[in-house]
Amino acid sequence: MKIEILKEIIKKKSSDEQFAVLTNLSNGSSEIYKIGIPLSNNFINYKNDIENYYNLKKSGVINNTEILIQNYIKPIEVIIIGAVHITQYLIKFLKDLNFDVTVVDPREYFTTKQKFRNVKIINKWPEEFFKNIQTNSNTALITLSHDPKIDEPALKHALKKKFFYIGALGSKKTHNNRCKRLKDEGFNDKEIDSIHGPIGIKLGGKSAPEIALSIVAQLVSETNKYKNL
Repeated sequence: MKIEILKEIIKKKSSDEQFAVLTNLSNGSSEIYKIGIPLSNNFINYKNDIENYYNLKKSGVINNTEILIQNYIKPIEVIIIGAVHITQYLIKFLKDLNFDVTVVDPREYFTTKQKFRNVKIINKWPEEFFKNIQTNSNTALITLSHDPKIDEPALKHALKKKFFYIGALGSKKTHNNRCKRLKDEGFNDKEIDSIHGPIGIKLGGKSAPEIALSIVAQLVSETNKYKNL
C-alpha cells in the first residue's frame, strides 16, 4: 500500500468519516472508496459488488473476486439529554460498546467533573446545541431530564432528522402527555410512535444501573436492526 493511501486513511479515521479501503489482491493496488467517488480501472468491473458491501458495511474479500474491501464505519453517536444519576451508568455501558457519547444539560450544577469524566459535556439548551452540529439518521437520542422544556426540543429535532433511535424516560402517563404535546406541534402518529417511551426493555429493575442496562439493551437491539437495513 502506498504511503499516500496510509496518510489518507489516518486523516479520515481521525475525522470519524465513513469510507472503505479497496485492495486488488491480484496486483496489490489500493484506493479509498466512498459512494460517489469514481473507481479506477483496477476496481471498476466490480462496482456493483463494492457498493453492495459498502452499503451493508461488510468487510472481507468479495465473493468470486480478488477484491478486498475494508469498511471504516463512523461510530454511532448517542446524545443523552440530562446529566442525571442514570446517565453515569449509561456512559460506562455505551463507552464499553464503542458508542460516541455526548451529554447535553443546561443545568451546570448537574455536570460536575467528579460525576462525568472522559465524556463530552455540553452545558447548553438542546435548541442551541443542535443549531451548531450536524446530525442525521446515524444518531441516537436518549432523553432523561424529566423536564419537558429540556427533553422535548431535543425530541422534536430527532424526529425531524429521523434519528434511528429515540428514547424518552418517563411513566406511561408522562409519555402519553408528551405524545399529545408533540401531536399538537404537528408530528404525526407514525413519527410519534417511533419514540421508545417509556424507554428501555422490560427487565423489571428499578435501580439506576438496572434502568441504564435496559436502555442500552434496547439501543443495541435497534442499532443492529439499523446496521442491517
